[in-house]
Amino acid sequence: MAGTIEEHFSQWVRGKDPLGARVSIYERIRDMPYAVIPELNDSQRYVDILEVKRGSCMPKHLLMCTMFQMLGMTVLFAVYPFRWDELDIDYPPSLRRLAKAMPPSHHLACKVEIEGRLVLVDATLDPALRSLGLPVNEKWDGRSDTLLPIRPFDGEEIYHPSEAWGVQSQHDEAALAFYREMNLWLDKLREASVRSHGQS
Repeated sequence: MAGTIEEHFSQWVRGKDPLGARVSIYERIRDMPYAVIPELNDSQRYVDILEVKRGSCMPKHLLMCTMFQMLGMTVLFAVYPFRWDELDIDYPPSLRRLAKAMPPSHHLACKVEIEGRLVLVDATLDPALRSLGLPVNEKWDGRSDTLLPIRPFDGEEIYHPSEAWGVQSQHDEAALAFYREMNLWLDKLREASVRSHGQS
């Protein structure tokens, strides 16, 4: 596992100053297509996101935490409760039905110490999903707070990375059905976005 992370880390930060290195890591992880793959939400499996090249908030931010720590940065995890059916998304009808049946979920992001303060750094949504009207963080200056892609219904909880492995969500058959359909729908949106940009 370490070799794979170290190989990507060295490629992503080569020749960059500390600011450029953290922005590069952020952009590489953010640009991986968002998809919920439950088996990647694991402290031993999250690194597989580098092979799968897609993932959700948990493997993306577990990887970002590891790489930011390799830069010598202090990283904490921030966890936010949210409901899938309360997102500002115009779901297709079948997907909206599945979203309404979903229990409350937890979103994982990073709080990173930068220039003496904790900065919210969220790399969840890839830029191709901007067509959904969600808050995609298209530019990060390496210093400022980013936007959350969800609307929490309660306050944030902060965890040290050593504690965060207990934050994993359980997935029943209904949740797995929702994730499968949502992943397919998001891929269709990306394909349509690529086609429309190719024609413009």
